Amino acid sequence: MRRLVPTLIALLSLAGTAGCDQLGIESAAQAAARREAEGKAIGAGCRHAARSVEACYALNKKADKASVFAGWKEMNEYMAENKIEAVPPPPEPTTVASAEDAAEPEPKKPGKGDAKKTAAH
Repeated sequence: MRRLVPTLIALLSLAGTAGCDQLGIESAAQAAARREAEGKAIGAGCRHAARSVEACYALNKKADKASVFAGWKEMNEYMAENKIEAVPPPPEPTTVASAEDAAEPEPKKPGKGDAKKTAAH
């Protein structure tokens, strides 16, 4: 009986750590691989859209610069080999008026004197 308790504790702790992947917990290696893949995709997209690497860096400040450059370079080589023309980027977004500027003025609320006028008519 005394050996059963430590064995059960060991089995439960092993089962708990084995299920981390099923819980969706990302390891450090998985997070680094995801960030690198995202950076390469961003760089490739920028090159295909005829954006410079510097413009790509400016538009994607949180992306890893080395990954962005690697993706940009790979796409540049691919486009050169296959004679693919760059697609012009979409126009830059314009600034949207603030919510206060776009809001319509509130209708006038009837005052105390207005209630008498509507009741009399």
